[in-house]
Amino acid sequence: MSREVQVRFCERRGVRFPPPTLLAVLCHSQKQAQQVKARLAKWLAPRGLSFNEDKTRVVHLTKGFDFLGTNVRRYPGGKLLIKPSKAAIRRIRERLAAETRALRGANAMAIIVRLSPITRGWAAYYRTVVSAEVFSALDHYVWQLTYKWATYSHPNKPKGWIVGRYFGKFSKFRNDHWVFGHRESGGHLVKFSWTSIDRHVMVKGGASPDDPALADYWANRRRRSKPPLDEYTLGLLTKQDGHCPLCGDHLLTADQPPQSPQQWERWWLQVTRKAIAASYLVHHGRPAPAGRSTTRLVHASCHRGLQARQRRNPAQQPCTPSRLA
Repeated sequence: MSREVQVRFCERRGVRFPPPTLLAVLCHSQKQAQQVKARLAKWLAPRGLSFNEDKTRVVHLTKGFDFLGTNVRRYPGGKLLIKPSKAAIRRIRERLAAETRALRGANAMAIIVRLSPITRGWAAYYRTVVSAEVFSALDHYVWQLTYKWATYSHPNKPKGWIVGRYFGKFSKFRNDHWVFGHRESGGHLVKFSWTSIDRHVMVKGGASPDDPALADYWANRRRRSKPPLDEYTLGLLTKQDGHCPLCGDHLLTADQPPQSPQQWERWWLQVTRKAIAASYLVHHGRPAPAGRSTTRLVHASCHRGLQARQRRNPAQQPCTPSRLA
């Protein structure tokens, strides 16, 4: 029975079919690689698994190979680099172009709302590898797409008018005058290069996420991993110990981080719905204690509830749990 038939069979019965297992093994020689493959095949067989020979390759590291959207290759000089694969770059460029083309006739805010999660999700996934040059190239490509979209929307306007309307220093945290934005609302499109590179920390040898004895190790490792947020927001999260000052719960969960650009994209959409981003920072509007700021990050639901209570009772002040003060 093929995997496609097995998946359909399980879906009809409401059974969750496990995803295919992907792995890469680095060896010292081709002979050793063949031996390791034979040992793995022997280990997989009793578990009902086997290698997909069409997708299994033994290649020299100087030629490189693609794995989980990245390209692993040893370059001249002996330096091993992991970069976004050419196929992954092609896919993101095609998606950005298709989304921008589909939004012809819409306003700038529609472009921002649609492309920002895609940009943030893709950059968050590839921020742990060698991606700085790729991020810069994609920013230039997005500029071309948005400029082309603007000229299509205003065919009779001169270039200077288009640039003045849609591009400028929209982000107060960036000294960048070529940010695509919406003049009326102040919203703007984030850039790939705004996501800082955060090198992957090697896992301790022999540490498996499936080992119950190492649950604390993996939990501490996830807590130490910084989410792909700007420095200002990270600073506020640190001051608040990651808690919402209105309800006391965690702003961001410390679960297993997303494992693909699409999962990171959904993570961003969830964060923007449940947590307040930089543009929604709450200023309580009262004098702050000496040496303290009144700016806080809060849940979107808590913020809406606070606004509703203040509309009913304008004299009511927001309460901050004493343990977060």
